[in-house]
Amino acid sequence: MSSEFFERHKPLLERALAAAADRGYWSPFAESPSPRHYGETAAEQGQAAFQALRGKAFAIELTGAQGAVGGEQSPYGFALDIAYPRVPPATLVRNASRALEQWRRAGAQAWVGVSLEILTRLNRRSFEIAHAVQHTTGQAFMMAFQAGGPHAQDRGVEAVAYAWQEMSRIPGVVTWEKPQGKHDPIKMEKRFTIVPRGVALVIGCCTFPTWNGYPGLFASLATGNTVIVKPHPGAILPLAITVQVARQVLAEAGFDPDIVQLAAHAADDDTARQLAQDPAVKIIDFTGSNANGDWLEQNARQAQVYTEKAGVNQVIIDSTDDLKGMARNLAISLALYSGQMCTAPQNIYVPRGGIRTADGHVGFDDVAAALGDALRKVCGDPAKAVELTGALQNEGIAARIEQARSLGLPVVADSQPLAHPQFEGARTRSPLLLRADADNAAIWKEWFGPIAFVVATDSTAHSIDLARDSVVRHGALSLAAYTSDDDVARQVQDAAELAGVALSMNLTGPVFVNQTAAFSDFHGTGANPAANAALSDSAFVANRFRVVQTRRHI
Repeated sequence: MSSEFFERHKPLLERALAAAADRGYWSPFAESPSPRHYGETAAEQGQAAFQALRGKAFAIELTGAQGAVGGEQSPYGFALDIAYPRVPPATLVRNASRALEQWRRAGAQAWVGVSLEILTRLNRRSFEIAHAVQHTTGQAFMMAFQAGGPHAQDRGVEAVAYAWQEMSRIPGVVTWEKPQGKHDPIKMEKRFTIVPRGVALVIGCCTFPTWNGYPGLFASLATGNTVIVKPHPGAILPLAITVQVARQVLAEAGFDPDIVQLAAHAADDDTARQLAQDPAVKIIDFTGSNANGDWLEQNARQAQVYTEKAGVNQVIIDSTDDLKGMARNLAISLALYSGQMCTAPQNIYVPRGGIRTADGHVGFDDVAAALGDALRKVCGDPAKAVELTGALQNEGIAARIEQARSLGLPVVADSQPLAHPQFEGARTRSPLLLRADADNAAIWKEWFGPIAFVVATDSTAHSIDLARDSVVRHGALSLAAYTSDDDVARQVQDAAELAGVALSMNLTGPVFVNQTAAFSDFHGTGANPAANAALSDSAFVANRFRVVQTRRHI
């Protein structure tokens, strides 16, 4: 069956390899939830499937389960009340190590074929996953569908494609022949076997559990490693569905389903640390806070650790030919999922002397006012705004807004609750935009959530220096700049390349600095403290397997 899966998905694999090479637009899965793509009844069936999960035990059998855990609360104001089996960390590792013996011998075609079959089946459940993502993360439904479903699946296929590309470079068996002059040549048979590193651990986040989780999950699975998926306790369901599908496919293909396991656990226990420090765990993928990411890098010494942590994303405004378009684009970028994206902008640098526009010189206060007005317009109709902002994932983010207010900085646009027409108890807020000076120490940490600063700088050169130095010291996943001066554009690009951060220039249309597209955009660079890897490139997958050779004389 695994060979059948590989042949079935070979056209998909070849197209993904081509897309990763040319970096143009391509997606294997439709991002529109239209019935034209998913069928006339898909939306209703997906919602019904989600509702059927609530208030009961999740249907998954895990080897060695002891008791149950749960407790997820929808940011839209209700409890999911789903119970998941809990497996002790040592049992999870033991199961994974046992399953590794069978999975290791299956070979690259089986690993890749099974991975692509899992992703294809996940796509069929995109509506159900969308509701699961919406009601664990707080994303609005459309984002939950796209980012939690097809876009996450795209990233999974991308990782599998890179894995196959790297593994297929290694020949299986070759004849080695060294000339000996007058003597017969020396002949040897050399066999090269791709072997996985071992047990992989995926530590999920509470904001993008599938989008951030799938690259590591499928990069490890497609290179022959067994995988333990440890969701954030506040966002278990999307990854539980993922593991459920994976185990079904593995069993159908004749493999031990413990090749992929779910590590659901209660909040504030030490499951993650126990798993991360187990000697058998050789790969860790993590998305989350600096504190936890730094701990993993420093203490999980036996493992190859891939981390995406916090950073301070920045915008440099030097000049613009479209002030209104720039303000609108930045306002949407700030409001999108209430700033709970690792790529969301935070510090917006504007020279205190103002900027040049197509309509003449505009002062700092007027630039700030344009941004504030654009935010108020974006959030002016709460019923429409909540489809952009979604809800705050947890109360800690709401508290952070109050903490930012307490800084005493001038308010450019205040944060307000937004009445949700469908969910009365939704935890919603519009973005808070404050004015700050460049010497204010408060702006040099990440304020995760709908919080941003318009920062007065001495000049554009000062803005560029601040942005570059901040990326080097604090990390960032995105940098945006606005300028109509080619020389300034070159300076900003040079600073971005030196600091190692992705740059977006003069975005005024329907593409936002927060967004990245699989097969075209690299998410993260691995070149600054916010992330030590890129999703996805060859470096992200190639060190998840090794090559062992056997040679003999012929």
